[in-house]
Amino acid sequence: MRLQFVVTEVLQGLRRNVSMVVSVILVTFVSLTFVGSAALLQTQVDKLKGDWYDLVEVSVFLCPDGSTAPTCAAGEATEEQIDAVRDVIDTELGDVVAQVYLETKADAFEAFSERYPDGYQGTQLTEDDMQASFRLKLVDPEEYQVVADVLTGRDGVEVVEDQRAIFEPLFLALNRASLLAAGLAVVMLLAAVLLITTTIRLSAMSRRRETGIMRLVGASNLFVQLPFLLEGAIAAVIGALLAVGGLWLGVQYFITDWLQESVNWVAYVTVGDVLRVAPLLIGIAVGLAVVSSVVTLNRYTRV
Repeated sequence: MRLQFVVTEVLQGLRRNVSMVVSVILVTFVSLTFVGSAALLQTQVDKLKGDWYDLVEVSVFLCPDGSTAPTCAAGEATEEQIDAVRDVIDTELGDVVAQVYLETKADAFEAFSERYPDGYQGTQLTEDDMQASFRLKLVDPEEYQVVADVLTGRDGVEVVEDQRAIFEPLFLALNRASLLAAGLAVVMLLAAVLLITTTIRLSAMSRRRETGIMRLVGASNLFVQLPFLLEGAIAAVIGALLAVGGLWLGVQYFITDWLQESVNWVAYVTVGDVLRVAPLLIGIAVGLAVVSSVVTLNRYTRV
């Protein structure tokens, strides 16, 4: 009997405030879509870092002829200098470097010719224009600074470069997009809280006579407030489910069915990632509804 009464009260409350309930659903949907987008963007960044950081190398460029670097004052790196650099890599950096590959000028010219068969920007280069280098694959890509500290300044070494720097602007842009989405989500969540509070307040005021009678017959605070709390929770959860559905459709049709077919060498977020985010979105929705309802009901359900 009590359960039937609560269900009836919830349905009546939803029917009386249809426009406000729809507003709560829409605002919650938009705000949690931003929350989910921020989470998925961060997941995408982590996947890209995990894949690309494992592939990148540290390039130790050896002195070419005509370099102005202090370590290249004697001219192009000699065989003795190259052997000395290799010995340092094998001994001092043995625990840091997983693989070592010497790319000679001939190797560099072959790779250049494959990539630019018609020359670079109309300029035809020769093997003598190339630069020899050591390519180091690290056990841990984060140990770049150790390699740089050991090899920078040695005779025959012009510069030590970390290929991760190529990807940093992309990761920075994605991280900023994630922060922007999170910021917009906070604003929209605040709007959702205000709307839920307003909806519950209007519902409580319209049924003040009923709640007064329930108080007189000895109903507990929980029993009086439960229908209002459930109204807000139902509206918020519907908004969260719509957000999950929107994110699922976006990932499925935009990323999986289109982007992944066009660029298939990148690890993208999947619908599985959306499903992992879904409990978080639903939990946020319920939390917003509960907090907003409790704060409002403590004031407007008094008799």
